[in-house]
Amino acid sequence: MIRDAMQGALSGVLATAVMSAAMVAGERAGLMKGGQPPRRIVRAVLPGHDRRPKAGEGLLGAVAHVGFGATAGALFSLLADRRHARLPTGVVYGLAIWGVSYQGWVPKLGVVPPIHRDRPERQAVMAAAHVVYGATLVAGLNRLRAGTLPTAPEPEEEPAIPAGETLTAH
Repeated sequence: MIRDAMQGALSGVLATAVMSAAMVAGERAGLMKGGQPPRRIVRAVLPGHDRRPKAGEGLLGAVAHVGFGATAGALFSLLADRRHARLPTGVVYGLAIWGVSYQGWVPKLGVVPPIHRDRPERQAVMAAAHVVYGATLVAGLNRLRAGTLPTAPEPEEEPAIPAGETLTAH
């Protein structure tokens, strides 16, 4: 169970990174006016005026987003099929996170309006980013479970020296 949760958390970190790239692409395309939601969420919970930028909110927003993604990944790994997580399940999971967050607790913080009242272009980016999160989460988790993620090569072993012999330089 702990191994499953750790694999899910690692997959969640990877999925959050890929999702964040999709969100940045949406921002660069002009579809995310007002800034990234993780940064805005941190701004809302830090002391002071919730509409004014605060020192460190970018870094704290990124850390909080990765932490949330890792936690969601760990939970997914405990709920998903232990042999092979399915892509549609991951996509639905990602969209469920988006729905619960952006129709529930995020609007309650006053960060963005609920989905049905928000700008359609921002919510299109956020929905797509959560689909990317779910798909990447499943891909990473399945590769970790199968042991097929690329890893550093194992160090070569030194040849064994038979008992009683010594190495001599020639």
